[in-house]
Amino acid sequence: MKTTLVAVTLLMLTGAAVAFHPGANPPVRPVAPPTPIPLPTPVPTAQAPRVDAVFVLDTTGSMGGLIEAAKEKIWSIATTMSQAQPAPILRLGLVAYRDRGDDYVTRVVDLSEDLDSVYATLMDFAAGGGGDGPESVNQALHEAVHQISWTQDSDAYKVVFLVGDAPPHMDYPNEVRYPATLAEATRRGIVVNTIQCGDWVMTTQPWQQIAQLGGGRFFEVGQAGSALAMASPYDDKIASLSADLDATRLYFGDKQAKLKMLEKEAATAKLHAFASPASRARRATFNASETGERNLLGESELVDAIESGRVDLEEIDSEELPETMQAMAPAEQRAFVKETADRRAELAGQIEQLARQRADYLKKKVEAAGGAEDSLDHKIYSAVREQAEGKGIVLEDAPAY
Repeated sequence: MKTTLVAVTLLMLTGAAVAFHPGANPPVRPVAPPTPIPLPTPVPTAQAPRVDAVFVLDTTGSMGGLIEAAKEKIWSIATTMSQAQPAPILRLGLVAYRDRGDDYVTRVVDLSEDLDSVYATLMDFAAGGGGDGPESVNQALHEAVHQISWTQDSDAYKVVFLVGDAPPHMDYPNEVRYPATLAEATRRGIVVNTIQCGDWVMTTQPWQQIAQLGGGRFFEVGQAGSALAMASPYDDKIASLSADLDATRLYFGDKQAKLKMLEKEAATAKLHAFASPASRARRATFNASETGERNLLGESELVDAIESGRVDLEEIDSEELPETMQAMAPAEQRAFVKETADRRAELAGQIEQLARQRADYLKKKVEAAGGAEDSLDHKIYSAVREQAEGKGIVLEDAPAY
């Protein structure tokens, strides 16, 4: 029997999800792999390796505490990966699962570079259901392999983290069981790691076998995830500067493109309103990296497009410009873009400087606490570092906090 209300699931890396709330009972429907979203910059070359990471998360009642850790750590995980050399293209996805008879069996969120939207959805996660032992692990793993739009790049690091505290139902008829799913994952070059929350002995053996068949590693952590949640005296200032930096984004394009960016801006506004200063500081640190810039800007960002030379301001139709610029004369438009670019560079420089001071402060704090080898942060980091190295991606000596 699983203890209710203690921890929900990690991921991070992670992340993306469909917002769901206690008491909600939305219909469960299959999710078709969506068409990949075009990037705001040219298609990456072989020098920009890809990292696709999907967290398969038990969201039943006993996982309530771990989701809170996930909300605090997703940006740390992203930052750790962004510091790899060469700087990778990072996408995160999610499969949340419960069991038959609960509000839903699975929720699938496809891989995305837009971690703001992933995080905004993660903020709405709530634990519920469960309480009867085994869960729908088989279905969740199957959908992680078959309903996620994994890159076809054979050189990419593709990884799943299965996080939960209960074994799979092996008594459901007409269900693909995990050995067959893991054989397909291996064929596709997807590594599967398992993280057991708590110490229920009935979970340990299948979690170890799943990791073995998936070519990954098995970890055991406390029910709440054993994650390091540390704040710093720099967090509030970095969070404030980050909000100012977000305000420099100017989006252009047709109505559909602008609507899509409005959704991204809504996700950003939500995290500024409700996320902790420490979490927002971690996000700002990630966005300051080469990898994180893609999350910061999104698609069709005017200042970056003009400054990089990809777009000529004079060739953009007036109605496709941001509303604030449509009534300006051409000279005013050019001056406004230049002023915005200068402001953005100034804010980014301040954030980078404070982020370095924050990293030094937290490093000393971790050392004073006797290290972090037993934390969830370090265990995930150690698996990623070892597995990504096989794809030519070299991580820093320690995870980001």
